[in-house]
Amino acid sequence: MTTATPSSPLVTRHDHDGYVTLVLSNPARRNALSAAMMSALQDAFDDIAQNPDIRCVILAADGPVFCAGHDLKEMGGITDCDQHASLFAQCSRLMMRIVTLPQPVIARVRGMATAAGCQLVASCDLAVAARSAKFATPGVNIGLFCSTPMVALSRNIARKHAMRMLLTGDPVPADTAFAMGLVSDVVDDDDLETATDDLAAGIAARSGMTVRLGKQAFYKQIEMPLPDAYAYASDVMTTNMQKHDAREGIGAFVEKRHPTWRHE
Repeated sequence: MTTATPSSPLVTRHDHDGYVTLVLSNPARRNALSAAMMSALQDAFDDIAQNPDIRCVILAADGPVFCAGHDLKEMGGITDCDQHASLFAQCSRLMMRIVTLPQPVIARVRGMATAAGCQLVASCDLAVAARSAKFATPGVNIGLFCSTPMVALSRNIARKHAMRMLLTGDPVPADTAFAMGLVSDVVDDDDLETATDDLAAGIAARSGMTVRLGKQAFYKQIEMPLPDAYAYASDVMTTNMQKHDAREGIGAFVEKRHPTWRHE
């Protein structure tokens, strides 16, 4: 276990074949989303967005807690309204960066993910949770309703499930989070890293162009009325059909061979 110090990064990066793992690396502070931690994550995602050779991202954490949300000590030391507004705006930009990132992001969750940490999981495209993991939006217990985590949470799970989490602050075990739709996979603790790496490698093995196009289309259409969504999705498929990888993939299927992607 490593503890972030002024000379060690808050976020560490590990490059693999076609995908990257970003690790929250401040377990002494329970990987809290301080302003510095959010800046480090934002910079890492902005850098990844510019690299088409990276086709998937895993977001993981050091230590027994995935992410405890905002750094309450930091927040409690702020009295100026504008500084609080700036902190929450920074958090919102980070969450939106994950959604707008060209590459899919998979949360690899071990331990607790609470408040903005739960928001971080909900903002990722996929989430693989260890069976012992738990999720909570406990702001109500300290007089601070989890309003910004609510945005991501309510876009992942049914309203009454979201409201129960928000109104009670009770922790939700991984199996329940899976049933609610907050996480995509639950695996035994010992299998967490392997399962997440396999998932990321599988996505990275697909056409990067197709995955980028599909992720963007998913988030755009889901907010549209049904007729508009179909019209937009039809346009996307038309564009997709003109790409090299679509022609290559269809040709490979017909010819019963493996496709050779150019990611374009």
